[in-house]
This record gives sequence, structure tokens and C-alpha cells, in this order.
Amino acid sequence: MHMTFKVAVAGATGYAGGEVLRLLLSHPEVEIGALTAGSSAGTKLLSHHPHLVTLGDREILDTTPANLANHDVVFLALPHGTSAAIAAEFGSEVLVVDAGADHRLIDADQWRQFYGTEHAGTWPYGLPELPGQRAVLAEARRIAVPGCYPTSVTLALLPALTAGLVTGVDVVAVAASGTSGAGKALKANLLGSEVMGSAAAYGVGGGHRHVPEILQNFTKLGANNPTVSFTPVLVPMPRGILATVTAPLAAGISAAAVRQAYADAYADEPFITLLPEGVWPQTKSVVGSNGVHVQVTVDAAAARLVAVAAIDNLTKGTAGGAVQSMNIALGLPETLGLSAIGVAP
Repeated sequence: MHMTFKVAVAGATGYAGGEVLRLLLSHPEVEIGALTAGSSAGTKLLSHHPHLVTLGDREILDTTPANLANHDVVFLALPHGTSAAIAAEFGSEVLVVDAGADHRLIDADQWRQFYGTEHAGTWPYGLPELPGQRAVLAEARRIAVPGCYPTSVTLALLPALTAGLVTGVDVVAVAASGTSGAGKALKANLLGSEVMGSAAAYGVGGGHRHVPEILQNFTKLGANNPTVSFTPVLVPMPRGILATVTAPLAAGISAAAVRQAYADAYADEPFITLLPEGVWPQTKSVVGSNGVHVQVTVDAAAARLVAVAAIDNLTKGTAGGAVQSMNIALGLPETLGLSAIGVAP
């Protein structure tokens, strides 16, 4: 018997919540139910997301367990530190997908160090491309969606780590991101007049909250005591991440062997494309898609592997990864409602 899954979205008025809704509108197996938020409760969705016209008349409800009850799936696109209390109200029969950071980290001390609150616990990690992770997600009723930066950096280096081409030590990652990664709240440094025509590093020197998540992923991929110097850069575009990741290359590894490792690792991945040699990822090529464009080479003079990955931070980096993980958990085709094809120009 055909079954449609009823889905609620908490935090529906933010960028991540709006992107979840955009994707769900094209998903043939879901019915969109309650839309909730905090301070914008009582307003219409169209005033927050003018592009979601078919849902425009929907009223935004307050984010309460009662308003989110009686759904098969609940997406939480809420500020960090607020998901756990809401999620605790649902039984194990409800699939809860958290787009926030609350349940990503395994190490409670790392959570306290980088987020300053008590750890809410660890959920299955919603990055299906990690080895063995699809089997984990297939059994999951709680899913922690990865951060956008860890998604790009991890997928840039995954084949090199799993093939033993690099050790995960002395990794350097510089990732340029669009402004939507900072959320929709009004901030002076994100005003158009401040952002346009400028690029600015932030969270420099190991202080960005995604550092422990990146290292956690490297460990899952076989690294022993990995280290990373991660520098995020805010650039004047609304969405997208371009991550450039370098690491010392194991002795005797040729550029051809490196490329073959990447080709083998990503041959069957529906959303990851290893670009032809000499073609480098661009954020404009993945806008609006769940696609990941990857390229890799060897800097022989520096004896380092260089990998570059481009994603849309709101799609594969957040909402697309969430829907992809939902599909697996519900036993649906993984690609349902998602596309690897971007929008151009």
C-alpha cells in the first residue's frame, strides 16, 4: 500500500527551514504538515519565503510539542541548544532530523568547550557518504545533520583518508562561504554594504565550532589523532562553500594513484562528481542542488595532496543532506526529491 509521510518543519522561517520546505515541495512521498517558529509565530510563510508561493498562506505556529505532534517526520532547524528539549517530547516512532549542532559531537567535553553548554547526547550522523553510514541511518529514528563546513571538508579528503594516502595529521582547510551560512538574524557584519566587494576570514586559529566535528569525521575515516588548521572565509555571495584542503602525501604516491583513489571512492555516489582533470569546482555549478563537485591534485614541490570541493551550504550542506538522510531512514530511494544538477547562470 502506498504511504505518504507527514512532515513538520520547526524553524520554518529561517534559511535552513525554508530550504527544507523547498525540497519537500518536490518530494513525491511527503505531505507537508505543521510549520513552526519562535518570534515569527502568527505570521504567514510568504512574508519570510516569497519563493515558496504554494505554501505562502500557511500560518507559522509556535514551536511546541503539541503543534509538532502527529507527524511521521519532524525537521528541527532551530538555534543551537534548543533542539534537545523539543526532541525529547517525541516517541521512537517519530523520525526526528536535527539540522542544528546539538547532537553531532560524540565528545561531551568538546561540546562544552566550543558551545559552552551541557552536551545533549549523540545521534546517528547524517552524512551517508561515510563508510558504513547508510546502514546506520537505515535503522535511525534520530539523525544529526552535519555542519556545512564539515560536509565540504570531509568529502574533499574522504578518499585520501580511506585509501591511506594521507594520515589526517597537518591538514590545512580554507573554506569560503556565502553569507546564508550565518543564518537570517540581523547582524551588522552581514549587511549588504559590509559584505559586498570584500572577503573576510573569521573563527581563525582553531576557534570555529566546526573544528571538532571535522576532526571527529577524520577519525571515523581512519585517522589517528588527526589535526586540522581550519580557516573559514566569508565572501560576498548568498550561498555556497568552496573548500580547499591540503595534507602531507604519503611517500611514493603518484598523482595518478591519487586520482584513481578518488575515482574509485566516488564512482557510485549519486551526489558526488569527480570533475575531469584540469576542471576545478565552482560554487555556481552546484547552487540549489545536493551535488558535490570534487577535484584533486598533487603539489609535488610541497609533497602535499590538494583537494577542492564545492557544495551549496543550504542544500547538501544542510537541508539536502537532511532530506537525503530522511530518505534512507524511511526506506525510500536515497535520491528522491533531490537533484545533483545546479542552477546556472
